[in-house]
Amino acid sequence: MSFFKKIFSSEKKENLSPEVKQSLDKGLEKSKTSFFSKLTKAVAGKSKVDDEVLDNLEEILVSSDVGVNTTLKIITRIEERVANDKYLGTDELNQILREEIAGLLSETNSGEATEFEIPKDKKPYVLMVVGVNGVGKTTTIGKLAYQFNKAGYKVVLGAADTFRAAAIDQLQIWADRVGVPIVKQQMGSDPASVAFDTLQSAVSQNADIVIIDTAGRLHNKVNLMNELTKVKRVMQKVVEDAPHDVLLVLDGSTGQNAFEQAKQFTAATEVTSLAVTKLDGTAKGGVVIGISDQFQIPVKYIGVGEGIEDLQVFNKIEFVDSFFK
Repeated sequence: MSFFKKIFSSEKKENLSPEVKQSLDKGLEKSKTSFFSKLTKAVAGKSKVDDEVLDNLEEILVSSDVGVNTTLKIITRIEERVANDKYLGTDELNQILREEIAGLLSETNSGEATEFEIPKDKKPYVLMVVGVNGVGKTTTIGKLAYQFNKAGYKVVLGAADTFRAAAIDQLQIWADRVGVPIVKQQMGSDPASVAFDTLQSAVSQNADIVIIDTAGRLHNKVNLMNELTKVKRVMQKVVEDAPHDVLLVLDGSTGQNAFEQAKQFTAATEVTSLAVTKLDGTAKGGVVIGISDQFQIPVKYIGVGEGIEDLQVFNKIEFVDSFFK
């Protein structure tokens, strides 16, 4: 228990701003309402956590898209606590769940940050963004550019998703909106060539961070793997340890489909962090917990609304606090 007291102590956590918290609360409203209405029914008429309550809880977690493996892990941990404390009241279930979920997220270093920041010893810091079309990948890049620019970093965007003209145009719109430079070529150009030019431009401009958009095609995993490997190799001719982060963008509203996409992309390339979007439009917020745990990849950002400020740094304490408020 001392570990949980520590991670939930007000001394340890740096609070998000009231506006960001409010946006988080609003964005998780559907997930929270759905989860707690089911949980209330599961413990109705029960005073202690017994096998029936645990069976019901297992069903609720799976239906909230936490995922079967992660759900079983959570249930096992709660069973251990029930065994140690022979009489565990249902009124304590919320707190126990809160603690166990935060504990799981801690194991993947998810949600450690409170600000949009990058390591000081990497310049330019190269962020390569992957994900299928339609998950909000380009929008996420635009919002990241906005947040990093606002935080005082010099940002350069690279339009290496040359498979779709719309992707290049959309990224240009974001670059204009945020007021950051973009490097692009014609549709059908070699993505690695765009990435190379982007990094050269970033180095010459003394940029702090480069965000590279890549094509979101999964119909042929071998082609995707080859393309991303080539992009990485070519980038390393300019910045030897690039990319510093490969961010996979997933649409939280697709639930189990997001798990499948994570599986495909982690097989095709080394993914080092996750962004989960569109959490405001779904009751499937549990997908954040399940994907982070199952793939052992930290969640860095979450999308909780359509506004430019609604892409947030994922902070596990604030997320769990908001979810169980």
